Amino acid sequence: MSRLHELRSAPETIHWGYFDAAIPPVLRIAPGDRVQFRTVNGGEDVMPPPPFVVPPELRAIHRCCRPRLVGHILTGPVYIEGAAPGDALEIHIEEISIPVDWGYNVMRPLRGTLPEEFPYFRVLHFAIDRERGVAETPWGVELPLRPFFGVMGVAPPPEYGAVSTMAPREFGGNLDLKELTAGSVLTLPVFNHGALFSVGDGHALQGEGEVNLSALEVCLDGVLEFRLRKNAGISFPRAETPTHWITFGFNEDLDDAASQALRQMIALLGEKRGLAPVDAYALCS
Repeated sequence: MSRLHELRSAPETIHWGYFDAAIPPVLRIAPGDRVQFRTVNGGEDVMPPPPFVVPPELRAIHRCCRPRLVGHILTGPVYIEGAAPGDALEIHIEEISIPVDWGYNVMRPLRGTLPEEFPYFRVLHFAIDRERGVAETPWGVELPLRPFFGVMGVAPPPEYGAVSTMAPREFGGNLDLKELTAGSVLTLPVFNHGALFSVGDGHALQGEGEVNLSALEVCLDGVLEFRLRKNAGISFPRAETPTHWITFGFNEDLDDAASQALRQMIALLGEKRGLAPVDAYALCS
């Protein structure tokens, strides 16, 4: 029978800024189990002033921990019993909730899409009304919340060593896919025994890309169920929402990334609907 576990962010249950197959797991679960994650978000320089309340576990992480590489605070890794290289891990996103009354948006010099026009540090804090499901911008506009985790990933191939959480890769990571709300499923290829799953980078709301560097960043809670598909033979992440299948491409060149995503979708349509590659290619067009 499946179990529900709880994993809270704390100095001993997080890794900051990097993925690495050498990070020891902080929780072991069986396939089919669910985990209630309680994640945190943000360094000291983006914390809000009173009367907003910063979770004590985030303060403790600031006191005790430092990022190994530039990147996000992730909770985990979680070891899924029986997971092995070549398998696929399905992450069923059952619930997502915001446990705080604030979020932030930050931009930094030399980052974002238009660094030459906005070459400075700026952080904005947004009040979050959890009952009404809205965030209020500093200029007085209310925005509907649509929370999701920006980073979900398994450990990379062990030969990679430590890699920053900033760029998404074949093991998942900083996907920033705003469609991964409650009711969606993310499937990741497994590269290590136990899969070693970590999560973080909570978002209350995001546009079509974090064009100034960040979304509306928040601490985030979520219940995730983990299912294992043995010898699945997939090489890239995939996602499924109540209405869509989604494939990914990761490359600094947008054309190459689009080609990767298209090849993955052609393969997915072959698996799901038995389409010949040339027919799937036509359907995608």
